[in-house]
Amino acid sequence: MFPKLSILIALACLLVVSSFAQTREGAYHVMLKGLYTDAVPVIAAEALHQKLSKQKAGVVLLDTRTKIEFEVSHLKGSRFVDYDSFSIEQIQDLPKDASIVVYCSVGYRSEKIGEKLKNAGYRNVYNLYGGIFEWVNKGFTVYDAKGITSKVHAYSPAWGVWLAKGEKVYE
Repeated sequence: MFPKLSILIALACLLVVSSFAQTREGAYHVMLKGLYTDAVPVIAAEALHQKLSKQKAGVVLLDTRTKIEFEVSHLKGSRFVDYDSFSIEQIQDLPKDASIVVYCSVGYRSEKIGEKLKNAGYRNVYNLYGGIFEWVNKGFTVYDAKGITSKVHAYSPAWGVWLAKGEKVYE
């Protein structure tokens, strides 16, 4: 009888943890829906990962976070453009039909940069849904100057609650 009780307790704990994760994920998506204006189409982390795995070239990744955030970690091969000082001149080398994916922590800042790109005539611009937080939460790799890292700049403790995986950095 005791082993059955242990199994039931274990299953109950698993259900509680699972429902908490679903609630957190659901709240994250509601928060993102409130932030996004839908001015730029989004691409899911899984779809971007698949695209990057299949293509050695062809997708330009633009990291719109601060230099400090970028140095902590970024998507492999991404180009730093800085939200606060962004100008179209920074990417004038890119053809207007380039496939561009912009990202930041959760996708708010990058959507604003994506809007600027679209207004400048770039036709294939996508915003990484959920930003680098979603990328890491889905288990995908990030890099720093030395290679693969588990660190992610979480922007602030208030925003860091949305980063479920990785090592949070706030400096």
